[in-house]
Amino acid sequence: MAKIPDTLKMLKVGLHFGHRASKWHPKMKPYIFTDRNGIHIIDLEKTKKGLKTACEFVENLTAKGGVILFLGSKPQIKELTRKKALEANSPCVADRWLGGTITNFSVISQVIGKYNNLKKEESAGEWDKKYNKKEQVVLRKEIERLEKKVGGIKNLKKIPDAVFVIDCKNEKTALNEAKLKKIPIIALCDTNINPENIDYVIPGNDDSIKAVEMVLNLIVEAIKEGLNKPVVQKEENK
Repeated sequence: MAKIPDTLKMLKVGLHFGHRASKWHPKMKPYIFTDRNGIHIIDLEKTKKGLKTACEFVENLTAKGGVILFLGSKPQIKELTRKKALEANSPCVADRWLGGTITNFSVISQVIGKYNNLKKEESAGEWDKKYNKKEQVVLRKEIERLEKKVGGIKNLKKIPDAVFVIDCKNEKTALNEAKLKKIPIIALCDTNINPENIDYVIPGNDDSIKAVEMVLNLIVEAIKEGLNKPVVQKEENK
């Protein structure tokens, strides 16, 4: 089980800081401890509880072979999202969410296939046999375009079993798609977020890179724990 940091460590990375009280979402009230100088302070005991529940879910899901998609396209955290998803050997979207990634995966899988085929042909040296220099330049630009769209999900064979979202305010399309397909959503929820449709709420500051990194590290750790966990199969009734 991923080790949840103590309150002091959470305070040091600013995980407790919410938004200005005037910009809060009322449904985050249960997760708010107090208001200090017009800034909401998140109840870190609720954060610990949310992290524990989320990590247990992640660990159990990955132990069964489940796939968790990382989603964080906000400019200041996109590279961190890529890095941590790579550590967990998990798919991620760190650029703009491609509409239909969950609700129309059959079409998205065709785009993924095109991207993978182009990369395979290029690395195998087949382009020199098939295309002239001008055509190769066009194909490289196409790879760059597709990289931004599906590079992070190039190994995704089916819709994910859960989605971990860092900035819900910025990822409404993805959240709606996950809800439509009844895919569990794990999310870091700041005080300006509506947590109503989030299955596993982790109340915390989503603007601090250090705070986001702390939460990401725990999710990565939970995934690794799950992958190393022996799957206990139920005995068939005789």
